[in-house]
Amino acid sequence: MPLAVCCVSHSPLLDLPGPERELLEDIESALDEASRFVRAFDPELVVVFAPDHYNGFFYKLMPPFCIATAATGVGDYGTYAGPLDVPADLAAGLAEAVLAAGVDVAVSLTMDVDHGTVQPLQRLLGAATARPVVPIFVNSVAVPLGPLHRARALGAAVGTHLATLGKRVLVLGSGGLSHDPPVPALATATGPVRERIVHGGQMTPQQRNARQEKVIEAAREFAAGRGGLRPLNPEWDERFLEILDHGRLGEFDDWVNAAITEAAGNSAHEVRTWVAAFAALASQGPYRTTVRYYRSAPALIAGFAVRTALADVGGHNDSTARRRA
Repeated sequence: MPLAVCCVSHSPLLDLPGPERELLEDIESALDEASRFVRAFDPELVVVFAPDHYNGFFYKLMPPFCIATAATGVGDYGTYAGPLDVPADLAAGLAEAVLAAGVDVAVSLTMDVDHGTVQPLQRLLGAATARPVVPIFVNSVAVPLGPLHRARALGAAVGTHLATLGKRVLVLGSGGLSHDPPVPALATATGPVRERIVHGGQMTPQQRNARQEKVIEAAREFAAGRGGLRPLNPEWDERFLEILDHGRLGEFDDWVNAAITEAAGNSAHEVRTWVAAFAALASQGPYRTTVRYYRSAPALIAGFAVRTALADVGGHNDSTARRRA
């Protein structure tokens, strides 16, 4: 049965004050185009590779990869709060298949997921619970990070198993591209911030509001050319997207984490969710990207991109729809 891919950047600032209307309308148009692709594919199951921003995973125990057999949205930045529709037996079978393929993956029976998982579900499917979904956490923030080729191996193992299910499966990748938002780092965090990223715990509404205001202010400063955040890198983003568009995923095996950070920022490591998603589709043969969108968006502190892809029965990695801004 067929697989399809949709990868999107996410940003809490999509639903917060600050970004200019023209930017938001342009990105909404691209997301609407991707949503039409998803509706036309009509998935029976969604598998989403996504990072976490110290809402569900903490240094108390930080796996490189984790598959949820049950998951709950934490409701950060206005996203859905509550349980997702996770088919537990199917998720457990996927975990067993990935382990059998030689990729070490953890399992969570109570995964908390944040906007990185929930925002694309809402934007592309209309609601976080619109379809059965299996969330797969891909650590993209907490150092040390594994090599990028392990994300590709994870995706290939997932795609190989999904193709045996007899279902139409949409594979989502959420994150990236170049960006360096104010996410705490173990090397510099102190006091309550360090306590949180190590031990976790539920945030109060007051704490969530304070963090939201901090992100809004950081984006305002960044868009004005001030502050200490690393600049976006459209050239790096375009190179990454070109490799995906032409199906040359093996090139990512030589990418070094330190070079990614230096070129594109600490949170650019979220691109490993894209690598995993496209590797899942590539496990079934050549593919073609259809919806292509990219925009450097300082007001969102993100190189914002959208890609959709299907198996290419003609053997051509080319687009049928393009958007550039």
